[in-house]
Amino acid sequence: MFDKLFEAQQKAGEAKQRLDNITVTGTAEGGKISVTANGNKVIKSINIDEEFFKRADREEIEELVALAVNKAIEQAENVSQAEMAAVTQQMFGNLGGMFGQ
Repeated sequence: MFDKLFEAQQKAGEAKQRLDNITVTGTAEGGKISVTANGNKVIKSINIDEEFFKRADREEIEELVALAVNKAIEQAENVSQAEMAAVTQQMFGNLGGMFGQ
């Protein structure tokens, strides 16, 4: 029982490390604003096109940055869920054999 718990913790740690190395990007205004995050939903950078920044007003930029951040976080969430599903499948996929199925 404790072996399985330790294995689960180990697999979760490995998944977290893999997610740290996955990069996702959310964009807005046709790529004039881009937000880069990792698979663990940590924002790594925000880029705003210089020409767009000069002509846009503050409210527009704030709204578009929020939109790009939300897109990046959504992508990171999807990647994270897929990674965790794979780990869960690896660990528990063979449970049917334990119950004679």
